[in-house]
Parts: sequence; structure tokens; C-alpha cells
Amino acid sequence: MSLGLSKRKPRDVVFADDLTITWRDGVVSHFPLFYLRNVCPCANCVDELTGKKVLDPKTIPEGIHIKKADYVGNYALRIQWSDGHDAGLYAFRFLREIFDDAMEKGPDPAGPHAKEV
Repeated sequence: MSLGLSKRKPRDVVFADDLTITWRDGVVSHFPLFYLRNVCPCANCVDELTGKKVLDPKTIPEGIHIKKADYVGNYALRIQWSDGHDAGLYAFRFLREIFDDAMEKGPDPAGPHAKEV
């Protein structure tokens, strides 16, 4: 799927009870923090050779939260989680793709959604 520049770049990013991204095309995405930690794309959480997820969601604390977040260039966020994990880079393209996929499947309060549910 080819994403246009307006869909890949955020206009605004807010860290609170969730991660909220307002994209340049006007779409607002909400990502629950537990969900984001669970989909971490780093090599500690996903096998680099097979692409199989190795992170067990049962090991993620229910009250997971962001301790610190930094931009990586103009393409990603690096998040330091309250469980000590900080190896994942969340590319804006990746975030928009999982949001768009979730919207096609239908809103789920445990996953990315377009408005507070």
C-alpha cells in the first residue's frame, strides 16, 4: 500500500492516556498504550528472520505508560516504556498503516481508533 506524504507525516503528536496523532490529511488516530507496547516492531519483540512476534502480551503490565518519547528524524518515534523497554522505533508509516488497517476492520477500543470510545 502506497501512502501519500500527507498520510505518513503527523501534524501533531500528543502523549497522554493514549498516543494521539493528528495527521496532515486531518485524520486523528488514537493508539492505546498497551496496544502500542504489544505491537512493538523491534528485534526483541519480533523475530528478525521469521517476522513472528515473540513478545508475550501477558508480560506487559496493565498500567504500561510512556516514560519518555523522542522523535527519530522526521520518520519515527522512539518510546521508553515504564517496563524498561526502549528498543522499538515506531515509524509514522507503520503507525498509519496499523491505524488504517484497524479502521477497515472496524473500531476496537483495545486497538487504534478514530475517536475516544
